[in-house]
Amino acid sequence: MAKPSNHGKAWSAGDNTRLTDLARRNTPTRVIGLKMGRTEDAVQSHASEIGVSLKPTNQSPYGTKKK
Repeated sequence: MAKPSNHGKAWSAGDNTRLTDLARRNTPTRVIGLKMGRTEDAVQSHASEIGVSLKPTNQSPYGTKKK
């Protein structure tokens, strides 16, 4: 498996802004990784470090859907 283009590179302020923007748009973590040239794990880890939630905001929590 090939390494992503930004593998091992430090996150810049611009990367942080882009990550925050994509997360706010409910972009799936896997897609954020592809767009930013990072692994899904790297995206999740860095988002946690800078306090960005990757949880979708437009979905009901599991088990709360009305029947």
